Amino acid sequence: MNIPSNLKYTKSDEWFDPSSGAMGLSDYAQSQLSDIVFVEILVDAGDTVEVGSPIASVESVKASAEIYASATGKVVAVNKALSEKPEILNSDPYGAGWMVKVENGEADDAMDSAAYEKYCADRTH
Repeated sequence: MNIPSNLKYTKSDEWFDPSSGAMGLSDYAQSQLSDIVFVEILVDAGDTVEVGSPIASVESVKASAEIYASATGKVVAVNKALSEKPEILNSDPYGAGWMVKVENGEADDAMDSAAYEKYCADRTH
């Protein structure tokens, strides 16, 4: 399981990069969903999102899921490439698979990588 140490994580399996403002779906969640075949981003640049508000919807061969904001902030970019190539989330959830970027994002209650790794391990036992 890939859990980059520079990111923050939510209990609903989204990540946030405080340095770039990017957020998306964690590798753990992507692996639980299996092959993602559809992505719809539900917010646009200029929107303000709050932690826990829906930002995207994904469908995999196994299930569908809502993706929630992992930080509060003003959306400054949306990754439109995901609607054309949703499989990016399967191979690169922390790089090209970012969903939205926010300006001056705040993720006060998010876990660091060590806490998230423990959280994921506890759920699989």
